Formats: sequence, structure tokens, C-alpha cells
Amino acid sequence: MPKGIPNKRYTAEFKRQVIETMRWEGLSYSETARQFEVNSHHRIQDWERIYLEEGPEGFSIERRGRACAADGKQKGRKAKLDKQVEEDLIAEVQRLRAENAYLKNLQALVLENERRQQKRRW
Repeated sequence: MPKGIPNKRYTAEFKRQVIETMRWEGLSYSETARQFEVNSHHRIQDWERIYLEEGPEGFSIERRGRACAADGKQKGRKAKLDKQVEEDLIAEVQRLRAENAYLKNLQALVLENERRQQKRRW
């Protein structure tokens, strides 16, 4: 696609008409894309998936952009955690970091003690 030409936008009614025609006439994705002048059969596949999962109403949902990591929904920020949950998570991270530091020190002491005992044996 040449630079400066935006992606073509299709209406919910057009998408519904395309999928229903494809299913009624038994057309393939490629045939449907050619008949309705849609530039990719993959787009037709996506529309059919939406139609089967959500029905024709699914076409009216705006789906551009990345999905939100927290709830999988499009458009919008990640869901904020409750203040108490956030504080609990921070406290747990601090506790785990302290535990890791303690275990590393313990391991270093044990190794040093073993080295000393080996030197005494020789």
C-alpha cells in the first residue's frame, strides 16, 4: 500500500452483509474478498470469527490498538489494583528480596566453611 493512504474502514453493516453472503452462497474467503473488493481474505476470516463468537453486534465494537494486558479488552489503560492489594504485593516483594539476600549470605557462609574444613584436612 503506498505511503500516505490510510487503511480502509468498513462499516458494521457491510461486514455483516459480507459474512452472511459468504455463508449463504458458500463462498471461500478469497472469493468473498474479490467479490466485495476487500484487500485481504484474512480480514474476512477475522470478521467471520467475530460474527460466530459475538454475533452481528460484535462488528460495532472498536478493535483498533493493542489489547489491555489486565483484562484483554481493547482501548484503555490497565486496570488499577486496589490500594490494599498493591501495598500487599509491594510488602511481599520486599519480603522475598530479603529472603533471597539471606539465602545468598547463608550459601556464601556454608561454602566458606566447607573451604576452611578442606584446607584443615590437607
